[in-house]
Amino acid sequence: MNPLSSLPFWCVVPAAGVGSRMRADRPKQYLTLSGRTILEHTLARLLAQPGLQRVVVSLSPDDPYWPHVGQAADERVWTAPGGKERADSVLSALDRLLAAGVDEHAWVLVHDAARPNLAPEDLARLLATLADDPVGGLLAGPSRDTLKLIGTDGRVVRTLDRAAIWQAYTPQMFRLGLLRAALSDALAVGAQVTDEASAMERLGYAPRLVEGRTDNIKVTRPEDLEWLQRAWGDPL
Repeated sequence: MNPLSSLPFWCVVPAAGVGSRMRADRPKQYLTLSGRTILEHTLARLLAQPGLQRVVVSLSPDDPYWPHVGQAADERVWTAPGGKERADSVLSALDRLLAAGVDEHAWVLVHDAARPNLAPEDLARLLATLADDPVGGLLAGPSRDTLKLIGTDGRVVRTLDRAAIWQAYTPQMFRLGLLRAALSDALAVGAQVTDEASAMERLGYAPRLVEGRTDNIKVTRPEDLEWLQRAWGDPL
């Protein structure tokens, strides 16, 4: 076993979104995959990693599904109020950790609720690679496709250099206090940050990319869930 695989860390899972692009009768994290909700699979991957101290799940105030999630009774799982945007939900969870006395220098991983296919070896490698990093970083993968920059008229402006483009995944791993400061600063000025790394970048930090598996997909559209069902051998 990698000696750094048990590095102590905390985790935040923002789960207050509604997932409107799934066109489902419930938020996407509560859709079923292999007999359990997507969120249950996501939490199970995190809870199985040695070194995990707590997971904080940010929930919508009127969420009726959470009490039925298997890990809702796990003492390692806490909840926090979710917000309008992802950054609000993550910030709320970070405040929950700070209020509980977690040191501001502790490592915190933020992972999407709808990424249930995180490979254990990717999670362990992220923790080991960034254990002594001065900034932190995230799982990511080099682009396999030709990418186009388009204009407001829907036409191609230019083709981007694929060799310099990576796709961001989660978990994203940063120090608790620094990440909180980055998100707070972004929210204070109304900056649009789509992930934690972009909030850190705004403050001049350069997060490290750790290559991960490309099947660590985020369920966003119906075809994403169908892909996972096929990969996991579920009937469609």
